[in-house]
Amino acid sequence: MEYLIVRFPESRNVWIDGVPQGRTDIVLELEAGTHDITLAPPHDFSPLGQTVLLQNTAPLDPCRVEFHRLPPAAIPPSPGRRV
Repeated sequence: MEYLIVRFPESRNVWIDGVPQGRTDIVLELEAGTHDITLAPPHDFSPLGQTVLLQNTAPLDPCRVEFHRLPPAAIPPSPGRRV
């Protein structure tokens, strides 16, 4: 098993390979290999997704992935929302 921690300023669901797998700031246990990581909506973060190769990690030394909150002016409007 391999270990991953996803950092974000607030608690948010973490999606791994298109499936909800846990929450931010908690060490997650995954199979070794390449995984696509993103956060649940709203899409007020950057980057929108990251691909990581998990190998040679440990519970006390997980792979770290960080997402940053976008400032309000940088968040694209939702489809159908008038600006």
